Amino acid sequence: MGSHLLYHLLKQHDTVKAICRRSSDLEAVKTVFSYYGDDYLKIFAKIRWLEVDLHDIPSLESAFDGITKVYHCAALVSFDSADYQKMRRVNIEGTTNIVNLCIEYNVEKLCFVSSVAAIENKAEEEIIDESDNWNSNTDKSGYAITKYGAELEVWRCSQEGIPVVVVNPGVILGSGHWSKGSGNLFNRVDKGLPFYTEGVTGFVGVHDVVKIMILLMDSEIKNERYILVSQNLSFKELLYNIAEELKKKKPRIRIGKGLSEFVWRFEFFKSKILLSTPLLTKYTARSSISKHPYSSEKIEKTLNYNFEQISDCVKRISLNFRKL
Repeated sequence: MGSHLLYHLLKQHDTVKAICRRSSDLEAVKTVFSYYGDDYLKIFAKIRWLEVDLHDIPSLESAFDGITKVYHCAALVSFDSADYQKMRRVNIEGTTNIVNLCIEYNVEKLCFVSSVAAIENKAEEEIIDESDNWNSNTDKSGYAITKYGAELEVWRCSQEGIPVVVVNPGVILGSGHWSKGSGNLFNRVDKGLPFYTEGVTGFVGVHDVVKIMILLMDSEIKNERYILVSQNLSFKELLYNIAEELKKKKPRIRIGKGLSEFVWRFEFFKSKILLSTPLLTKYTARSSISKHPYSSEKIEKTLNYNFEQISDCVKRISLNFRKL
């Protein structure tokens, strides 16, 4: 998502500072830019890259020199319990450092990318919106806990007088980074993914997410959070749609609750024995069969915004995937 945001910002601004790690794959950013047009190298050259660690305060301070607006997208996404402490360090402590420097440098505004994972789930099939308060007594993934913890730091920033906006996207669909995240769905369907589940969640195109972030940052709106979801779909519907666009066989084997519970437990024990990363965790297994729809009514009314249909989003992403 950060790569797509960079492109859209550079269409409006002459220079944008972007922080990266020493291990960051900047060629992947170029690949994302290439999906937008032939002038992508010229636009990419406008980025002012700074090699910065979120926990190296002196180097992070250099990124804030002359900055008026901050978009904080960096996060570690994992549902493996072994990564919990890493996520606390990146998602919470890293956000703390960003917030402290926003306050110190008195930036004009901060936009933070959270997740629907940081919003409390209701009972199955009940619509979830921004009014649903976090309940620390319910079982949650480490990712959800750390994204909520990061949000608390952002709200602290607002209490210190810095205007903030928080976006909580659903599952973001976009071109690029085909080996991980939602991009891997296209990769797996292309290779003949046989399984599907009928869990329901909110999906949104990356173009909508970055457009809304920029609109919010350029507005007078402050100290608000917004769920960003285009449509609530089952994983079956999404995978069938991708298969149709890629002209591949549709997944045919339904994974229900019983089998998913068995598989994540098997993967857990296997990962402990082989010291490997589990292919399925308790939280990914349960989210894949749960039905939790989300409402984007607040952002739609606030910005008079119309989301792109997921079928149109999948069509565009599939066209880019076939360019590989």
